[in-house]
Amino acid sequence: MDHTLEERVGSALNEKGWTLAVGESCTGGLIGHRITDVPGSSDYFLGGVTAYSDPVKESLLGVKSETLQAVGTVSEEIAREMARGASLALSSDVGLSVTCIAGPGGGTEEKSVGLTFIAASTSEGEWAERHVFQGDRQTIKGSASDAALKLLLFALGGE
Repeated sequence: MDHTLEERVGSALNEKGWTLAVGESCTGGLIGHRITDVPGSSDYFLGGVTAYSDPVKESLLGVKSETLQAVGTVSEEIAREMARGASLALSSDVGLSVTCIAGPGGGTEEKSVGLTFIAASTSEGEWAERHVFQGDRQTIKGSASDAALKLLLFALGGE
């Protein structure tokens, strides 16, 4: 029987006995929503911070204003700081984050609509990925949440 990404993430977290916290920007809570669709997710999911504005990223996730000024909100560095910050803020074993430009506006020549950075942070290491997804806003958000769950599963040793 095939299992959803969310179910596979839950199994991997349960196997390790680890907890998860998420820091989401452009996905607006979609990752947390998907995780909590799995019965029993309260065993491993502590919660998340939907940090859409930079001041919230700074105050709740510990993102440094210097980093925001140097590289901008949609960047690998910010995704890494958000993942670490979510884990620290909620005292979890794993932090997962996503930041992107979901469109249809907001893109530039340097950072196009669909540009996405995701990061996972654990005591065993840190992982980050860059993607550029195509489609409308909902499609980009869905693709970003899929990629984040896949990266998390990889970080947990699930594939």
